[in-house]
Amino acid sequence: MITSRVLFCTLLAAGTVGTATAADAASSPAATSPAGSSRAAASPTAPRAAFSITSSAFRPGGMIPKVHLCTSDGSGDPAQKNESPPFTWTGGPAEAKSYAIIMRDLDNNALLHWIIYDIPATVGSLPQNVEHVYQPTVPAGSRQIYYRGSASLFGYQGPCSPSSINTYEFTVYALNKATLSELNQNSSIRTAAQAIMKASIGSTAVSGES
Repeated sequence: MITSRVLFCTLLAAGTVGTATAADAASSPAATSPAGSSRAAASPTAPRAAFSITSSAFRPGGMIPKVHLCTSDGSGDPAQKNESPPFTWTGGPAEAKSYAIIMRDLDNNALLHWIIYDIPATVGSLPQNVEHVYQPTVPAGSRQIYYRGSASLFGYQGPCSPSSINTYEFTVYALNKATLSELNQNSSIRTAAQAIMKASIGSTAVSGES
């Protein structure tokens, strides 16, 4: 009996009694509990992708193709068709109820060139050449502001800087409203920009040169 007790104390001092090994941990109830069990280890949550916007027409900071340039600068270049570029955005806030896009000429006092809003939250892209109308067919439900300047039209007015290279920024805003009901087809472009920024819960931008 004394010998056994001495042996037990020796093992205890050496740390071999009551110490779980890696194999023991792997086979323990906590490690093998089914998912959802209070004893199951919590699995890490994958980080949400950053909110971002891209265009297949030009790389960030690159030159905007002529097809997207204005037709009202007097150049008469048939390659200039004033077609809006295509855009895709991802990683918007989960709380977003709609999206809007604002185009600005950063080298001309942030002149507003284009506003499209009430883009449904389920939509994550715009096609090339959105119609120049108040309520374009695609994306359904969206609306555009009337542009008053070198041209007068609804929607997109492309870069018009024939004597300089300007930076044009396209910002997509995630909004906390499904529709900006305070705006209509007679709203000014500046009023629309203010309404969009007031309702914004997040934004991201891409720019090009022309």
